Amino acid sequence: MQGREKQLAWIGVGVIAIAVSIALVYQSLKPAGPMGGGGEGVSAGRMAAPFALEDLNGRLVTLADLRGKVVFLNVWATWCGPCRQEMPSIETLYDDFKDNKDFVILAVSQDTRGREAVEPYVERNGYHFEVLLDPENKVGESYEVGGVPETFIIDRDGRIVAHHMGAFDWSSADFRAALRELLNQKEKVSS
Repeated sequence: MQGREKQLAWIGVGVIAIAVSIALVYQSLKPAGPMGGGGEGVSAGRMAAPFALEDLNGRLVTLADLRGKVVFLNVWATWCGPCRQEMPSIETLYDDFKDNKDFVILAVSQDTRGREAVEPYVERNGYHFEVLLDPENKVGESYEVGGVPETFIIDRDGRIVAHHMGAFDWSSADFRAALRELLNQKEKVSS
């Protein structure tokens, strides 16, 4: 049992190191728009609130179904200037990681007009990451979102390891490196 406990302790240290790495990336940020709050830090250890929302194809997506994957959860709206500003970098991030089966991008729209507002916007801009509809703001309320955009990075166990308020360049080399480190955590655990 001591060997197993030692392994779990090292895994815990690794998870904390990854969270700190992602937090350092966020701390170096400046707010990009009027709703931006810059890097507000990491909600390390807090379990992500469960949700079930429809995507643009009418398919139900739940956080529970994504257990075992790293989830990039972005809360946004089509009317939000800072959201529109960061969307191209989310598409670049999607392009860079779309072949990684352990990573999922979910962009949760808070548009009250739902599909009517969101679908044309996504199509017009050529975004390919998964967009979920939340016209009743259920995710925003359960994640205590103070303004859009707001992004949460959720680890394989369903814990929030990073939280950012405001627009950000998600295609930055520092963020991608921290994300790769988090995704490689699975390999470290199983070895």
